Amino acid sequence: MTGVLPSQTIETMLCNGQIIADPAPVEGQVQPASLDLRLGTVAYRVRASFLAGLDRTVMSRLDEFEMHRIDLNDGAVLEKGCVYVVPLMESLNLPENVQAVANAKSSTGRLDLLTRTITDGGTEFDRIPPGYTGPLFAEICPRSFSVLVRPGMRLNQIRFRKGQSILTDADLSVLHERSPLVDGTAVIDDGLGFSVDLKPASGDLVGYRAKPHTGVIDLDNIGHYDPSEYWEDVRSSDGKIILDPGAFYILVSREAVHIPPAYAAEMAPYLAMVGEFRVHYAGFFDPGFGHDAAGGAGSRGVLEVRCHEAPFVLEHGQVVGRLVYERMSDVPEQLYGSGIASNYQGQGLKLSKHFKAV
Repeated sequence: MTGVLPSQTIETMLCNGQIIADPAPVEGQVQPASLDLRLGTVAYRVRASFLAGLDRTVMSRLDEFEMHRIDLNDGAVLEKGCVYVVPLMESLNLPENVQAVANAKSSTGRLDLLTRTITDGGTEFDRIPPGYTGPLFAEICPRSFSVLVRPGMRLNQIRFRKGQSILTDADLSVLHERSPLVDGTAVIDDGLGFSVDLKPASGDLVGYRAKPHTGVIDLDNIGHYDPSEYWEDVRSSDGKIILDPGAFYILVSREAVHIPPAYAAEMAPYLAMVGEFRVHYAGFFDPGFGHDAAGGAGSRGVLEVRCHEAPFVLEHGQVVGRLVYERMSDVPEQLYGSGIASNYQGQGLKLSKHFKAV
């Protein structure tokens, strides 16, 4: 079977040594269609982001770029604006017919933590070729907030697939007719389009903007921080906002999104020609997200938006991204939000799990 590999297959890969975890995996690390990756015990502060390149190892490149190394065992702060490389507790011994793609976890993206996976011989971020054997590393660049990290923290995740099973627009249209993927009209064009909500059903709060000078966030502290110390409210009475260059925003999709159990989705990078911004650094949507039977009715997509060189007017209903759907090779034994600790099932506009509810 081709498609994205489900949780039960990932468990098998852990047992047969195709995924090596040292120490052993912890509860909740295997997700419906992905595996959370854990930070190791040391962080290397580097002077620039890099890829290993063909026939080169990450450790050999660290000899070129390392400034100093930090022991994470007692916790350490990764400073805003700096670049770090952290060896992960997981490594791979993939079969020749299995490839992988990595991405930041949702909570990581909502903190504006640019987190990407790099590999030996790698020429792309977050892409692991079929048959790869070797270690995994996380490149971490805190963009808005300095963060306190420890070994075992899970900032990114990896998804495995056999072959290619991306749904065509015709496939998406058929699936939407059978099991609606959004409420209302589906905009299907090279994936499922979604738009920004700047006219909330009540009030005028449409999002949050990261404050420029804040305290450290300990990633182990859940529901702990006062949002007002880290975020400014973004309000609109006319369905439009102006994005400031260099600023980071949390917004929400107008559409409720649905990922049926036999499918997974990834948010694709949006074309720069549409506007001076980037949407959504954390791109995986698991099977069952927004699924009624898994308690997800009405789940919106939270948008992590960074404006680039020029101020940009964003208007209600403007299409800002697209979801690419893929078939699962099998339905996961556990769906997102159904009996597992899924923080964002049924969500609307919501900050990361580290902040107190607004």
